Amino acid sequence: MTTRVPQTLAQKLVARAAGRAYVTPGEIVTCRVDLALMHDSGGPRKVAPMLQKLGAQVWDPDRVVVVTDHYVPATDAPSRQIVKIARDWSQAHGINRFHDGIGICHVVLPEQGHLKPGMFVVGGDSHSPTGGAFGAYMFGIGATEMVGVLVTGEIWLKVPATIAIEWRGNFASGVTAKDVMLFLCGKLGMDGGRYEAVEYRGEAVRALPMQERMTLANMTAELGGQTGLIAPDATTVDWLAAHGVQDVETDPWHSDADARLLAHYDFDAQALAPQVAAPHSPATSLGVAAYAGTPVSAAYIGACTGAKLVDLRMAAQVLSGRHTARETRLMVAPASQRDQEAAAADGTLASLLAAGAELLPTACGACAGYGVHRFAANDTVISTTARNFRGRMGDPAAQVYLASPYTVAASAVAGRIVDPRDFL
Repeated sequence: MTTRVPQTLAQKLVARAAGRAYVTPGEIVTCRVDLALMHDSGGPRKVAPMLQKLGAQVWDPDRVVVVTDHYVPATDAPSRQIVKIARDWSQAHGINRFHDGIGICHVVLPEQGHLKPGMFVVGGDSHSPTGGAFGAYMFGIGATEMVGVLVTGEIWLKVPATIAIEWRGNFASGVTAKDVMLFLCGKLGMDGGRYEAVEYRGEAVRALPMQERMTLANMTAELGGQTGLIAPDATTVDWLAAHGVQDVETDPWHSDADARLLAHYDFDAQALAPQVAAPHSPATSLGVAAYAGTPVSAAYIGACTGAKLVDLRMAAQVLSGRHTARETRLMVAPASQRDQEAAAADGTLASLLAAGAELLPTACGACAGYGVHRFAANDTVISTTARNFRGRMGDPAAQVYLASPYTVAASAVAGRIVDPRDFL
């Protein structure tokens, strides 16, 4: 007779990758990697010299994805060289899943059909937990660890405990997944995830569309978790089917009701107000009223947490029939070309442009401090990005506030930080 061992979703995913029936938090296990993601900044230019020194080859080119998103469009000779290295290396190693300048890797990976529930995935970027929105175990690793994965197809892992964050009820109009994560960063701190698995649960989470769920999983990095997970359901299946992924299995990928948790937080979704984080940390988040009235010289709608199609549509709801303040520059950098094309097809993009938005390339851009669109010392910015660390988006003296697309768009119209609910 087999003894039943209650497992969380994180434990089930790790156990599958480790070839085990079950795992226990704190154990060290070796996991088989289903997929490895790299981008131009942290990928081939860093791993290629190490692989060459080892005289090693990629264990399975069909399990590697490379995306150029940081140094595109290349604006100078060093950028062009970095992108060239990514292109040449991918071709030399037979990487068929190479996506060149079509968007930010965390958005491109699922929209190109590379993820599904049950997978164990590593990424060479701190926001790799995005994959957890699809019921995959995904987390970020450094270049040296990535070399080990590329050579062996395996990685060791300390089995995480699970922190459950439950949202009861329904979020009010004008409140988004970005507000949820800013609230959590302010409430729990940037080490609130304790480098464990964070699972988002509850009626309000289940009601979110996939791209909003991606924001929750993505910003688990800001919360200090290793991975952020949402149990897959019909919403997951339908979204993946629309992106060419069939035969999606959801039944095994949920936490057992009696599985042991490290912590369990319970919040009222209806009570959550739009949030704003002040410079220079997501952990400075408070309700929008705390920062209302702060003048802004620039509003930035961009990044993997703030410029997906769902985010662009939020901004358009506010901006339709309105125009940005004369003293405020509004910049929009869609998260992927696919999302930009969809926004163009449904009129979303037209609404943004008519309101005075400047369209920027579909790349990481200012979020990661790359390219020509960086902020100056005298800029006060409100941004949909995940981070506002000092100097990340330009001059160290630039003041960057974080908020949802609703709040950023409304603030662009008012020329100062405002509550977006007054514009909806």
